[in-house]
Amino acid sequence: MDFHHSRKRGEQPTLHPRRLQVGDAVALVSPAGPVPQARVEAAVKVLASWGLQPRVYPHALDNYSFYAGSDEQRASDLNDALADPDIRAVICNRGGYGVQRIIEHLDFAAVQRDPKLVLGFSDITALHAALWRNVRLATIHGPVGAQLERGGLTNSSVRHTLMTTEPMLIKADLKEATASVHSKGIVNGVLLGGNLSLLSTSIGTPFMPDLDGAILLIEDVGESAYRVDRMLTHLRNCGILQRVAGVAVGQFSEPVGVSGKVSLAEVLNERLGDLGVPVLGGLSIGHGDPNIAVPLGTYATLDADAGTLWVAPACR
Repeated sequence: MDFHHSRKRGEQPTLHPRRLQVGDAVALVSPAGPVPQARVEAAVKVLASWGLQPRVYPHALDNYSFYAGSDEQRASDLNDALADPDIRAVICNRGGYGVQRIIEHLDFAAVQRDPKLVLGFSDITALHAALWRNVRLATIHGPVGAQLERGGLTNSSVRHTLMTTEPMLIKADLKEATASVHSKGIVNGVLLGGNLSLLSTSIGTPFMPDLDGAILLIEDVGESAYRVDRMLTHLRNCGILQRVAGVAVGQFSEPVGVSGKVSLAEVLNERLGDLGVPVLGGLSIGHGDPNIAVPLGTYATLDADAGTLWVAPACR
């Protein structure tokens, strides 16, 4: 398939980092919540087994309030990793909460000078969005470092997206809770998005990506059906959902022990089904297991009829 797509007038070209090669150094940083040391150590072992050189940054294991270190410490680690010419990928150890507190301090100029791969999901959606909005960096929505101990498809998808220039093909899984979320059609566009809560709270900020004509990826965890309805309604009331080309629906779940008379799948179908664009649920992307890594900011084909999402690589 053709990896190229036309840009809007005046748009800067997409920045595609180089793929990782054996011997490359990668940074393990914690820009959001605190993470257990054992999980970071497990990530180090996995990455080293791939021939990479993982470096755990100074504040990656800190624990301060809700966060892995203060705002200043987390921003410092992240910016140091983004600016270091030896580092070829920045892997976030955990989501949780905290990225939105530090994105105003990101060194976007360093990213533009030396684009490198950035991996993470959940709260890291705020980082993906800011990097796309400000410098059009193609990134990877996928497992955080703390999940690399899982192995299986979770890990193989990470290795694929970081270390090859091959596209990703994700097939809808009928066992996923969102499998019944569906609207027919085939569409091409740039894949953008991530965690629905983070996207909703990014609206109105200088870090919200332009989703016009994009294939929107959404996922979330521990959110009641009415809260998902509220967030989707917010995107509709802002006119955002009406301008997307299609919607790729990943994993959604309600809080443990909570279930209402209206299911998440029903809410998603009702809020997305009348947009007149292809919608595909059942994608194993998000807080479930497996959590399949996919590039963001790259050309994609959503085929709701065949139940597939094809995504061009983030790296060159």
